[in-house]
Amino acid sequence: MPKLSLSSVRGLDATVATPRYSRSSLTPGIVHFGVGNFHRAHLAVYLDDLFNLGLDHDWAIIGAGVMPSDEVMRQKLAAQDYLTTIVEQDANFTAARVTAPMIDFIPPGDRPRLLATLCDPAIRIVSLTVTEGGYMIDPATGRFDPGHPALQRDAKAPDDPTSVFGLILLALRKRKENGLPPFTVMSCDNVPHNGAVTRNAVAGLARLINPALADWVIENVAFPNAMVDRITPATTDRERQITAKRFNIEDNWPVFCEEFKQWVVEDHFPTGRPAFEKVGAQFVPDVTPFEYMKIRILNGGHAVIAYPGGLLDVHFVHEAMEHPLIHAFFEKIEQDEIIPTVPPVPGTDLQDYYRLIDRRFSNPKIGDTIRRLCLDGSNRQPKFIVPVIADRLKAGASIDGLALESALWCRYCFGVSESGKEIAANDPSWDRLQALSRKAKDDPLQWLSMADIYGEVAQSEVMRDKFSAALTSLWSMGTERTLRRYLGL
Repeated sequence: MPKLSLSSVRGLDATVATPRYSRSSLTPGIVHFGVGNFHRAHLAVYLDDLFNLGLDHDWAIIGAGVMPSDEVMRQKLAAQDYLTTIVEQDANFTAARVTAPMIDFIPPGDRPRLLATLCDPAIRIVSLTVTEGGYMIDPATGRFDPGHPALQRDAKAPDDPTSVFGLILLALRKRKENGLPPFTVMSCDNVPHNGAVTRNAVAGLARLINPALADWVIENVAFPNAMVDRITPATTDRERQITAKRFNIEDNWPVFCEEFKQWVVEDHFPTGRPAFEKVGAQFVPDVTPFEYMKIRILNGGHAVIAYPGGLLDVHFVHEAMEHPLIHAFFEKIEQDEIIPTVPPVPGTDLQDYYRLIDRRFSNPKIGDTIRRLCLDGSNRQPKFIVPVIADRLKAGASIDGLALESALWCRYCFGVSESGKEIAANDPSWDRLQALSRKAKDDPLQWLSMADIYGEVAQSEVMRDKFSAALTSLWSMGTERTLRRYLGL
């Protein structure tokens, strides 16, 4: 079986799509921080599609990272010449392709080389996927958190930064000093108003160092907002084995994903951009309606099925959708409480979009796990669920389902499923969450004491009453009986 590499790629099975361009024809135009599965299934695929058309070969990717885990990824990908096997799976087909838009990956420890690359005039976009929790914001308010330890550290040593935002700011400052135009900073993370959030982090750090520099960043650097979407599970030995057995490829880190992908971007790239619209990206003047739709219906929907699934020992997402109570819970909350908060979206029927999400979650081939959906609730709940509760409360509308979703998250963080199976730590704040969940078993309002998560929502008497009743029911009646009662069954 061939190991994936530039020398072996042309000899792969004919059913595997391979690049129609030569790696030698590519020159770099993008530095990307956070070369994880989502990036390689999304931005990198759009570029691969574009390069296959013979277009924009001066926009290849150089990977970068700041975390120790980034070095593990770099070594795995370097061993196969930075190629990736992408396995796209729909209910009716499975297809593999090898992508090659990344031409280098700078080791996390080589800061001089990274800075020199960021200051290269050829680099016109710096993109990033650093997860929802990586943007130095207060989860309750969504505002920049100047007290974040990483930012405080970089503010004291601006010429020797360790955070991604410190590195970006240092490179922007060096380019300014050298008379070079600033690169565009493009977030590809699943964060509401991700461009504005990224701007707040970079300019906020600059303000801690030099207010004039912060003003320059705000006035001169572009941070386009974008809505990104593709379900991309984590890679395990399961995916490696399927890649080997089904496609006869030995890939250190293949990426499995659904066939569907979407990218809606604000067209604000002063130093140029690849022609992504030729390969399916949608450029719009305002991405906000698309963000609300995706983050509330899809990501909120993920949260709705995650915690009952985790408590009932469901492993895969599609299995949760097959569970009659979990699926009915998902449908009722979406229709009654989530979709009514989503403003109109240009060219989109929200019910059609909901049906699309239902089909995507139900795809049995993806292998996405409930545990992945349960991950990092302390960062995801304030973005995907709490704002919906806030909007419903302001409108005087029911929050019965959303309060129950919050109670299910609390019950999950207790760390034991309905069957007595231990739930391993699954959040950066797991110790805190578990301690509060155990207190909340007898005093539910302990959970709502997390002002950084719930903000003003925790002060609502309606939320306090509904949440307390839901959590009490989960402990006294169990998950299934509580779901039945909510559903009127």
